[in-house]
Amino acid sequence: MKRLVLIGLICITMVEMLQSQDPQFTQFYAAPLYLGPSFAGATIQQRVSTNYRRQWLAIPADYATFAFAYDYYFDKFNSGLGLMVMQDQAGAARLGTTYINALYAYDFKIFNTWHIRPGISFSYLRFNLNFNKLVFPDQIIRNNAPTTVEVPPARENRGDIDGSISGLVYNSRIWIGFTADHLLQPNLSFYGGKTLVPLKYSFYGGAKIINRGRLLKPADESVSVAYLYRMQGKYKQLDIGLYWFNPPFMLGAWYRGIPLLNSTRGDALAFLGGLKFPLFTIGYSYDFTISNLVNSTAGAHEISISYEFTTKRKKRIHAIPCPEF
Repeated sequence: MKRLVLIGLICITMVEMLQSQDPQFTQFYAAPLYLGPSFAGATIQQRVSTNYRRQWLAIPADYATFAFAYDYYFDKFNSGLGLMVMQDQAGAARLGTTYINALYAYDFKIFNTWHIRPGISFSYLRFNLNFNKLVFPDQIIRNNAPTTVEVPPARENRGDIDGSISGLVYNSRIWIGFTADHLLQPNLSFYGGKTLVPLKYSFYGGAKIINRGRLLKPADESVSVAYLYRMQGKYKQLDIGLYWFNPPFMLGAWYRGIPLLNSTRGDALAFLGGLKFPLFTIGYSYDFTISNLVNSTAGAHEISISYEFTTKRKKRIHAIPCPEF
């Protein structure tokens, strides 16, 4: 009986996440184009980045998310362009979504040291499902009730279009921004009805609160705080954390959840570590669940890699000071 309750709790949690929550990255600043189109081109000239997340490995129906992005900054036009491809798979039926995003951002100065970057993106989404691998409640819990017959959809994949907007304000120490996703509310129904992806609103920001340096190497060591708050349908989540950077080492810790709010999704602590060189960054993080599912999910592992490069000598770009991960 205890096992059935546990399975039910996990299934309820998974259904909630599939219905109302987009894929997430603990190292969200290491996936800048996913965070918001305003980050397109926020690099010395060109940047290639990749992210991989594996969640809930202790259960058969875990989650996996992979993203690849490329962006370019046109300093002559104060503009950034980006392209992102992301694939998310969840559950035993491998309910998956493939995102192909084109992004644009414009950077202009509003005061002596302050900049603003509005951004916009358009995307194509592809939803797919392996119906034969779905497991229904009456296949798990036997209570002498007749078994239902489920009708598979005519097609196990469908596509739709979507759009996002964002805004970012920053200087050399502070950044604050927002993103509105799913403005076109794509339809993910496989049965010809309407199951619209709910709008998602993200608010994020941070600051360098300690910036220590030496005479020959100014601003060598820093400590930053950052946050990300998301709302999508009935789902709400806050990530808040602290980063320490002393080249080439970076360490961080995060809390995820809404304090004092009970939820089957649960809270989590995340610990991060990595190496950051002038052009290359690699990071690893582990999410440790501290909710009712602490002994059942095995947390989440995440890896991020970023490489920046330039094809010719460039003038100094107004870099956004947020941490890489």
